[in-house]
This record gives sequence, structure tokens and C-alpha cells, in this order.
Amino acid sequence: MKSINNAALLIAALLLSFNTIAQTAKDIVDVAAGSKEHATLVQAIKAADLVNTLKGQGPFTVFAPTNTAFTKLPAGTLDNLLKPENKSALAGILTYHVVAGNLNAKEILAAIKKGGGKTFLTTVAGGKLTATVVKGKVVVTDEKGGQATVITTDLAATNGVIHVIDKVLLPQD
Repeated sequence: MKSINNAALLIAALLLSFNTIAQTAKDIVDVAAGSKEHATLVQAIKAADLVNTLKGQGPFTVFAPTNTAFTKLPAGTLDNLLKPENKSALAGILTYHVVAGNLNAKEILAAIKKGGGKTFLTTVAGGKLTATVVKGKVVVTDEKGGQATVITTDLAATNGVIHVIDKVLLPQD
């Protein structure tokens, strides 16, 4: 009986390991697509023709707005951006949410501390984001002064990491 229990425990451990490996064997796009809270982001990534880029080698750190974050944009903005003729503008906004490298929450917090309360992140779009800590949470400020709070950190992907934010960040025009 003891050997049956040990065998069952071993099988359970192996299944959990395989499940963990299967979960982390997803790239940035796959992780986002697996989240109901990021359906709008995935739709926008497809419309901007960025799927192959974000499935690339990376590594990338992505500040991923939720569906609710997109609803906070002015009325009609998202629909307008999703039009084929606005693909370039949409790509610019989406790549403004991406930083080269794999920066987990601990590294971002360390950079904020080292920077005396803030750190500057250069996006792959060439813009700047400022990360600070406000009331114990990381807040990312865009070039227009808009602020997004990080609500979930460290969603691991094979080519980087995703941090979920509650607002869409906007680059300078």
C-alpha cells in the first residue's frame, strides 16, 4: 500500500511538472491570448500586425492593458485605431507598452529604489515611461502624464514577462 501511495504521489508530481512546463512554454502573445482580460489587447496586436514580432525571440517586458483599460479611452478611439488605415498608429501605441529585456517586478522595484524613487524605461517605440511606487504599487507614467497602475506582475512567457496594467499608456504625438 505504501508503494502505491508513493507511486501515486510521483505520478501527481510529474503531472504538475508537465502542467507547469506547458504553461511556461507560451510566448507573450499566447499568454495574453490565454487571458479573458486581454481579449482587446490581442485583437489590437492582430490588427497592428504585431503577432510575429511579439512571438519573436525577445526578451520583452510588456505592460499589458486589460479590456477595462481600453474602455477608459475616449469614446470611438479604439474603434478608430482598429481600422486598417490606422495600423501604424496602433502599432506605435502598442509598442509603447513594450520594453526590451526581461524585467520582472523585483528588478523594476530595485531600479526604482536605485533611481531615488523612479526609473525611466525606454520602450521599443522609442518613447519613455517612468516607473514609481505609489501607495505600495508600481505606477507607470507615460509621456503625456497618464498613469497606469500595475495590478498583476510577472506573468512568465518564453520570450519575456507581462505586467498587467489598468490603463492604456499613450506616447507623445
